[in-house]
Amino acid sequence: MPTDSRTIQLMDTTLRDGEQTQGVSFTPTEKVHIAKALLQSLKVDRIEVASARVSQGEKEAVTNINQWAQQEGFVGCVEVLGFVDHTKSVDWILETGGGVINLLTKGSEKHCREQLGKTLAQHTDDVLKTVDYALEKGLKVNVYLEDWSNGYQDSPDYVYGLMDNLRHSGIKHFMLPDTLGVLSPEEVFNNLSDMCNRYPELQFDFHPHNDYGLATANVMAAVRAGVNSIHCTINCLGERAGNASLAEVAVVLRDKMNMQLSIDERHIVRISNMVENFSGKRVAANAPIIGADVFTQTAGIHADGDQKGGLYKTKLGPERFSRTRSYALGKMSGKASLKKNLEQLELDLSEENQKKVLERIVSLGDSKQTITTDDLPFIIADVLESKDYQHIKLLNCSITSGLDLESTASIRVNVNGSKHIASGSGNGGFDAFIDAINKVMKLHHYTLPALADYEVRIPRGGHTNALTECVITWDCGGSLRKTRAVHANQVFSGILAALKIINMQLHEFDTNPA
Repeated sequence: MPTDSRTIQLMDTTLRDGEQTQGVSFTPTEKVHIAKALLQSLKVDRIEVASARVSQGEKEAVTNINQWAQQEGFVGCVEVLGFVDHTKSVDWILETGGGVINLLTKGSEKHCREQLGKTLAQHTDDVLKTVDYALEKGLKVNVYLEDWSNGYQDSPDYVYGLMDNLRHSGIKHFMLPDTLGVLSPEEVFNNLSDMCNRYPELQFDFHPHNDYGLATANVMAAVRAGVNSIHCTINCLGERAGNASLAEVAVVLRDKMNMQLSIDERHIVRISNMVENFSGKRVAANAPIIGADVFTQTAGIHADGDQKGGLYKTKLGPERFSRTRSYALGKMSGKASLKKNLEQLELDLSEENQKKVLERIVSLGDSKQTITTDDLPFIIADVLESKDYQHIKLLNCSITSGLDLESTASIRVNVNGSKHIASGSGNGGFDAFIDAINKVMKLHHYTLPALADYEVRIPRGGHTNALTECVITWDCGGSLRKTRAVHANQVFSGILAALKIINMQLHEFDTNPA
């Protein structure tokens, strides 16, 4: 069983088979950008960029890709799917400046008989006519045996017959697809071992699909069987459940099978992001290698282990892919998670203040709020500025707003042990809250100071779900005082900042009565 280290070629078919993903259609310009990135930056060995005779836009894209490839030294790396139509596909490829045709033949007797209505001999004659014409015109020829996985299991004699008819015809790669993604790793190994042993002089490619979620495992089985070329796509794009993910295939072959690849892993995530943007198909946050969350430690115990000697790190590190490890902030955070984020921000807090900040983070996490490292300075400033005054406590608050409608607020508060319910209205949720709280505080002979300034902000580069910091400047009888609060909802960050000035002043009244 071939398990020694050897060189494995990767053929990326994002621009051809990947474009068969439901709802995906790349523009000619997008195709050119992706092709350049795949060959020049990621350094894949070959790319399949289109199907012949599809559209004028496709022809334009392939022409531009071939022109660039010739200028940059990638001649022979750009391939196009062609059909058994004698001259038509070949001529189309030649008109684009192409040099390689991947000829789609029937790899199962059922497809040949029922879809084409032909015998093996008739189909072979048609294939050889197209192959001979392509070779005559100077093209390199590869062939797909479409539905090979089913054909091998249902009618192996047909597969052997087709291979025997084509093996001496000048074809470079015989590409064996698991077209419907039906094979298990054991079946892949057994079937491909037989093919490799039966035709040892031929170059086989394996083209997996992911219908059972086995594409990467099947790639490993194919390589163990002796296959030296694997087809994959960026972000697992492809029909139905997609093809094999290039990121997973590259890393698994290197790390688990010690195979040699040309891929430059540093560019995998960047190109994944490019394809994600162009295709409109979002990558799952937990997708191996490329997902947004895969190098984020959430559990505090994992951060602690990393702090004490990299106990939870493996060779699958983020640095390989030009990424960084992060430590999530939330209800599962521990001291080590906080320390890692403080180190990233180059901040230093005392043990006591770290404890206060961590308590606030856990509290925010309990309410299902997303907290990022960018939010941390807001939380720290809010916690360190806060005093433990509880003269007034908000028990409940409901804000209702509508287009061209006055906002209303319903509140329940505890003021020095007395509970109150009130409602208010105003020009926006914050104004409605102020109206309601003034009604309550009037009963305690207190009036909120005049508002001098009101500032709301989110972290630089933050998203719509970022924590919001509100800083309010109050005119307290000629002197200006500021209060600050943090909340995921910008109205409630303002409400919490208003409660702080009330608490501060009630505390002062208690300690310094007139």
